[in-house]
Amino acid sequence: MKNISIWKDTITSKKYNKLDKDIDVDVLIIGGGITGISTLYHLKNSNLNCALVEQGRIGYSTTSNSTGKLNYLQNDLIDNIRKTFNDKVASIYLKSQIEIIKEIVNTIKSNKIDCDLERTKAYLYTNKDNEIDKIKKLESFLNKNNIKTNCTDNSLVKSKYMIEVNNTYLIHPLKFIYGLLNNNKYSLYEDTSIKKIKKINDYYICYTTKYKIKAKYVVIATHYPYFLKPMFFPIKCSLKKSYLSASIYNTNSLSLISYKKPFISIRNYKKYLIYLSNSHRISSKINDKEHYDELIKKLNNLNINPSYLWSNIDIITNDYLPYIGRIKDNLLIGTGYNTWGLTNGFLAGIILSDIILNKNNKYIKLFNPNRFNLSQITNGVVDALESIEGYINGYINAKDSINNDKVTKICPHLGCKLSYNEIEKTWDCPCHGSRFDENGNIIMAPSNKNIKK
Repeated sequence: MKNISIWKDTITSKKYNKLDKDIDVDVLIIGGGITGISTLYHLKNSNLNCALVEQGRIGYSTTSNSTGKLNYLQNDLIDNIRKTFNDKVASIYLKSQIEIIKEIVNTIKSNKIDCDLERTKAYLYTNKDNEIDKIKKLESFLNKNNIKTNCTDNSLVKSKYMIEVNNTYLIHPLKFIYGLLNNNKYSLYEDTSIKKIKKINDYYICYTTKYKIKAKYVVIATHYPYFLKPMFFPIKCSLKKSYLSASIYNTNSLSLISYKKPFISIRNYKKYLIYLSNSHRISSKINDKEHYDELIKKLNNLNINPSYLWSNIDIITNDYLPYIGRIKDNLLIGTGYNTWGLTNGFLAGIILSDIILNKNNKYIKLFNPNRFNLSQITNGVVDALESIEGYINGYINAKDSINNDKVTKICPHLGCKLSYNEIEKTWDCPCHGSRFDENGNIIMAPSNKNIKK
């Protein structure tokens, strides 16, 4: 059994150099996941001088830990948007997902990207009596938006009600990202962390440890932003951790997800069954081994054993819409995809590039990162308390390891106590999701520093 994402183990990735000099560009993109790469891709026909920097390896953070689904049947997210806003806003969001899936598929085909694209039906189910009516109402909403649904069942899960839709897809997310970089003309830098951003007149200076990058536009595409001042991000979102496996299992094409907690997400990939389970806020239930044990038990109930185990952290915005667009002046952001990062990350690249190129985009207003509504107040209090809960639970429940004498176990971001992940051999922050390897090297933001030795 391997404790890494199956996507990382089934691709030969290219290595990019570390920044070794000061540079001057029109656009600097901070973050080499789906958002950053999509933005770079959609600027490729412009005359702008662009560069992208990635703290670790390109594509190897959140994107490489996803399930690789292109799906508009997104558990209870549409219903949450309907409750927070209204049916009109939910319909616009739904339309954005359907359109962007078509755009991704067209991009894959037109660029002949080999990313194991597979068209499949998607299934949404519940095994709870009190959720049957909710799915039926969602089904009615989908029908009003010209989406045909059918009632069905599947032997992999126990369900009391299940619907299916057509025209969803599965991909290999890392192969897709590297495919977008084919014929790339811009500079890409790995192992390059931005420590701070300073605005001077009409441009920005972005500082690494040794070098400076001057840019007219800066795109923050770092999943969880490094910088707290823009948007006061910690009180506008929560973080959810999920546990995934890939197991040898013979099944037909499949994309299945549960309506509500406890979330289950299942898909096939060649000879493997990818199974996601045990999603929870990172501030609570921070013993990772217990979650992995529960996941393995669910797999054993299907008479299968995992070949791969890994985890992922998703940002959940407190009004259920992503933050995509202009923060201030020429500082832009794309984040907060509520577990649906492949579709929304690619969409973010289009929106952000359109803003930079001064083009109209019908979704700019919907995803405006400076928007305000009442749910952001009430849920913001909960999200702030979550950070405090994570800080406390880190001290109460953090596990020691054989590397106890090597690192301080204090997150450089905001001083939270780190918890040791026994399965993946990482130090994880239960407050804001920073992750470090056993030797203290940073592997996931928002921290942009290693743990002190």
